Amino acid sequence: MLFTHSLKSFNTFGLAQSCKELVAADSKAAIKDICLPIWQRQEPMLVLGGGSNVVFTDDFHGTVVRILSKGIKLSQDESFFYLEVEAGENWHELVEFTLDRNMPGLENLALIPGTVGAAPIQNIGAYGVELCDVCDWVEYLDLESGEFIRLTANECQFAYRESIFKGALRNCAVITAVGIRLAKDWQPKLAYGPLQSFDSLTVTAWDIFERVCQVRREKLPDPMVLGNAGSFFKNPIISAATYLELALRFPSVVGYAQTNGDVKLAAGWLIEQAGLKGFVLGKVAVHDKQALVLVNRGGATGQDICRLALHVIERVEAVFGVTLEAEPRVIGLIGEGHLDD
Repeated sequence: MLFTHSLKSFNTFGLAQSCKELVAADSKAAIKDICLPIWQRQEPMLVLGGGSNVVFTDDFHGTVVRILSKGIKLSQDESFFYLEVEAGENWHELVEFTLDRNMPGLENLALIPGTVGAAPIQNIGAYGVELCDVCDWVEYLDLESGEFIRLTANECQFAYRESIFKGALRNCAVITAVGIRLAKDWQPKLAYGPLQSFDSLTVTAWDIFERVCQVRREKLPDPMVLGNAGSFFKNPIISAATYLELALRFPSVVGYAQTNGDVKLAAGWLIEQAGLKGFVLGKVAVHDKQALVLVNRGGATGQDICRLALHVIERVEAVFGVTLEAEPRVIGLIGEGHLDD
């Protein structure tokens, strides 16, 4: 079956797949009017934001709905700024929007690709800050009832790169808006790598923003030049005991203590130490400046990317006994699948 609606420009890997139908929803009402009938007919549907977290392994035999709704509402009280942000807003532009209005708190999350509506699904995070730290609520269209429902941040069941939208509400919810709460008593988050050199007493949110942007631009390739989905692998979380065993074998292992006593390992360090930084497999490669990133060298397929990802996972597990997990969603003929499908 030949589909004429190309998805190449709507995924940051630049994969040349197509879909049966491609529609844009530019408002909350349009999201409901478009998505509900498709869901009720039990036809394949993919809700797409910025396309920065997907790997298409085949043409999609259904409807791809691009979320393009825009709008930001502001309010405040003595302690917080509150933002009500439509799902189609660009995430990085939102970060700039808040800083331009002297509302710090999102600066560590600068230059994360994608839309605001996609952010809660995997609880985006970087440089010591996660969405759950600033999220007030998430609104979604419940496809079963046809109603718009708001969940508090606590009800979203946020965890590291996880949420209820990847669990109990997977495939039956379309996020339509996100509530952000930013404390007026701003405290800089400087615990991670390139931010540790800042003085907490003098640093500004713009300083952090600019440093984060600088580091990300140096390490992460421009998708317009080299197709990629940013960080491809989650940082694995292991027990403290396992970490100590690993540290005895690899004294330079990079790990960050978690509040529950576990340790989060730097997946990029594991991949690099396994000898895979810059590794090339046909038309795809592990990026030579940031081992967490897999890149399309030109003309690659989703299957090529999956094969490289599996090779990385197998190699890291063989060297360290640690299993990596992919961050992007693998999308096949009729929906989400796995790397080895």
